[in-house]
Amino acid sequence: MEEKNKKQIREERKDPVKRAEQKDHNLKKRKQIRYFLEGPKSRTSELWYAIKIFIEFIKGFRVFHFLTPCVTVFGSARFKEEHRYYKLGRHIGGELAKMGFTVMTGGGPGVMEAVNRGASEAGGRSVGCNIELPFEQQPNPYMDKWVELDFFFVRKVMLLKYSYGFIVLPGGFGTLDELFETLTLIQTQKIKNFPVVLMGREFYQPIVNQMNVMLEEETISKEDFKLILVTDNVDEAMAHIHYYAIKQHGLTKKEFRPSRFLGEKMILKRKST
Repeated sequence: MEEKNKKQIREERKDPVKRAEQKDHNLKKRKQIRYFLEGPKSRTSELWYAIKIFIEFIKGFRVFHFLTPCVTVFGSARFKEEHRYYKLGRHIGGELAKMGFTVMTGGGPGVMEAVNRGASEAGGRSVGCNIELPFEQQPNPYMDKWVELDFFFVRKVMLLKYSYGFIVLPGGFGTLDELFETLTLIQTQKIKNFPVVLMGREFYQPIVNQMNVMLEEETISKEDFKLILVTDNVDEAMAHIHYYAIKQHGLTKKEFRPSRFLGEKMILKRKST
């Protein structure tokens, strides 16, 4: 993972040469992944991709091994700074940091940037899992530590593995994918019963209506609704996270010591530049 400070990230966003180089790099990576997903390949090719996937997991594990308990926040990369959902995300990031959580996002712009920004401004730890996309996705400058990944499923594992609660702001297909992946893992008891908060009643009401249809058809059960809170109120969201993530599970701050032998470092609060 390449370490960059906030000033470097801003400069690279403005530099047309660096942006063109990054675009070409991302295009090459996308072609490689499309090739991998287009059916069976040679045994050598399949083995090579399995090794690349393994390396991505190890990269993420090494970067995030020293995280204190996290709450992951999902949401769209497309909202600008003046948008109400950007402002909401910034507020949420700050409140989570005040509760003592490390705040984790997908590491990109929009809501993700807002949440990382709010956590950083409140003096908390702010991390992310960035992924290369055809558009939108560049690391935002408000993270203390992040990892850049190629594979969506590796990214989703990282976003889930270290978190004790999940907040979902308005977003698109990717956000809904992350939401239902999380709910499925909780439903099937692959992860503990951690809280899920949907922020934006009006935005998520059609999704909730569909869930009620699923309940009527008995494709899900009432228990599956237990941990889901739909609200517009940040204080209510924080109370839900506090009860189900901290009080119910007896969550305490836990840190692992870095290994000098492995060249590991603690995740420290980045100094503002």
